[in-house]
Amino acid sequence: MAILEVKIPPMGESISSGVLAKWHVADGATVAKDQPLFELETDKITSEGTAESAGKISFKVAAGSEVKIGQVVATIDPEAGSQKSASGSGTPGAVPPPASDLRPPASAEISPAVRRIAAETGIDPATVAGSGKAGRVTKGDMLASSSEKAPAAAAAPNPKPPAPAPSPLAPAPRLPAIASATAGPSAPSERQTRRKLTPLRQRIAQRLVAAQHEAAMLTTFNEVDMSAVMGLRTRYQDDFVKKNGLKLGFMSFFVRAVVHALKAVPAVNAQIDGDSIVENHFYDIGVAVSTEKGLMVPVVRDCDTLGMADIERAIADAAKKAREGKITLADLEGGVFTITNGGIFGSMLSTPIINPPQSAILGMHTITERPVALNGQVVIRPMMYVALSYDHRLVDGREAVTFLVKVKQAIEDPARLMLGV
Repeated sequence: MAILEVKIPPMGESISSGVLAKWHVADGATVAKDQPLFELETDKITSEGTAESAGKISFKVAAGSEVKIGQVVATIDPEAGSQKSASGSGTPGAVPPPASDLRPPASAEISPAVRRIAAETGIDPATVAGSGKAGRVTKGDMLASSSEKAPAAAAAPNPKPPAPAPSPLAPAPRLPAIASATAGPSAPSERQTRRKLTPLRQRIAQRLVAAQHEAAMLTTFNEVDMSAVMGLRTRYQDDFVKKNGLKLGFMSFFVRAVVHALKAVPAVNAQIDGDSIVENHFYDIGVAVSTEKGLMVPVVRDCDTLGMADIERAIADAAKKAREGKITLADLEGGVFTITNGGIFGSMLSTPIINPPQSAILGMHTITERPVALNGQVVIRPMMYVALSYDHRLVDGREAVTFLVKVKQAIEDPARLMLGV
């Protein structure tokens, strides 16, 4: 069979390069068909490359290198992989190795106990003669090897004789000088770590700065009494889980509330394109998701047609894909409005930045029990601050405040979502 090339796959018309962040396999390893091979970071998404065939892989590009779409980063030799498998099965008439030389195959599972002892003692399980089934290394084998090495280490001669005791008449030794700010080039490496920005982080930085420079951004605030939504979740959570197989969260209420407000204030569901205003008549809502690589905003499509369970499931699926690096460019494009929830990290109040070319973004925050005035009395209620950042070039203050009030009313009285008032 011919040697196969592993190429960087196309990621979309707007993506021409990326960084091969890491290899999931070792150079020269035998890989299986569809096995994940590498992680690719671009300025928009992080994705995985998989093997199109089984065989032995040979790297052409090191981890951390910038690569172009279509570039060959490795080759796979199917014949080398099959020959390795055949040689592992043995040949007729071959003399088996002595029992002391038996080793478990590379694919054999190493038990957690063996891994723990290996980490504690530094003993490589591959160097230990296994007494388990098929030559597998057991916990007892590791303990025995550890006890054999301990006496040997204790009996080893000390290569450095003890230093003679200082004479009472000798001057006291001088202490080493404390490193100053003008220390040599090795000093910063001990106090700092430097690494290059990933393409995704660079893109996030560019978009955030551009949003602040290009839009006349303003933020308005309000507070929401979460009692009604929390009461509904408590009352119907068990039935919701039994029927849908997932929990009812707060985000689905806010998605529905945002759709309700966008219908009432269409100016917020618009965007500027050059010297034109583009009015959107659909409701694709972006939900910000925090990942190890940075913030991503997968889009939930046609939220005006989805039920609460559909919204919760779509958000959960999108968040999982984003955190696993399996999200696609299509999952991130086309949103008309964004919701971000800093409250899950404990944020009390913030001013979120618009996600261009959208004209507004809603920031949710942590729920805190606070004293509020209600019907002439001071009562304790679970309150949340909400913030709407908007592009003042397109959205006036009256429209922004009206939008946020509509969201507040829908959350405090969820029946409005059913009646559309």
